[in-house]
Amino acid sequence: MALIGVWQATGAVDRVQENLARLDQTAVAAAGKGADILVTPELFATGYAPSRAASSDGDTIRERLAETASRHHMALVASTVDHDGEETYISASFFDAEGKELTRYRKSQLFGLEEKSAFTPGTNAPELIQYAGLRLALGICYDVEFPEFVRAAARRGVDALLIPTAVPATGNVGGLPADRTYNAERISTLMVPCRAMENGLYIAYANHTVPNFTGLSCISGPHGNVLAQAGHDEELLLADIEALEVERARRINTYLNDLREDLEGSATVSDGRA
Repeated sequence: MALIGVWQATGAVDRVQENLARLDQTAVAAAGKGADILVTPELFATGYAPSRAASSDGDTIRERLAETASRHHMALVASTVDHDGEETYISASFFDAEGKELTRYRKSQLFGLEEKSAFTPGTNAPELIQYAGLRLALGICYDVEFPEFVRAAARRGVDALLIPTAVPATGNVGGLPADRTYNAERISTLMVPCRAMENGLYIAYANHTVPNFTGLSCISGPHGNVLAQAGHDEELLLADIEALEVERARRINTYLNDLREDLEGSATVSDGRA
């Protein structure tokens, strides 16, 4: 069993030192409550502004994040920019309680024109790591909105997905009330719990706050149950997660075993005629 923390907060654009200081203060609070792992929002250190964040010094920021994890003896998941030759990626790293970076994942599903113009999509599946008795993997924001991404992780035996995210507020879509049109708040309140239930795993989902983002960060359990959900403002969520509950959930709901392999990854389209 591990106690996982999810921090909902908005990073100020171009104020890296201030953001890292705030993150360190939150790490103090999370560690004080006994958290084993703290998950933070997408591109928090730089502020979520893809075209501006793309030129940031990811190496230096990761050094600071590693120091925070080590200083507070708590694992930390944080999102930075990753430069590799001429390519630039949105990444997420898992630092253990000694500050060692155990894995770094590059976001594969880029969202919107700004991300796609500033970054290259990653091409590798997230690495599975063992930590605190759990099999963990990372994802970033838009990744989890695709059922194939989460299903692939579950097929590889992942107990929990740790997801830094930045979900923009949708505002007024098409002049219709929010209950009659697309509303990005449903990603946290409906989609993430659904992904957790259909794959029998935990999802820790750390978002930015209103007014520019939807807030509503959450920790969803493997039964689709919401273990903790933030409101719209800055908040630290905590919940226990355990591998035995994943095993129990997959015995009850046997989706992973029951999906026919000849249909997985394919789609059948019908015109409605016999």
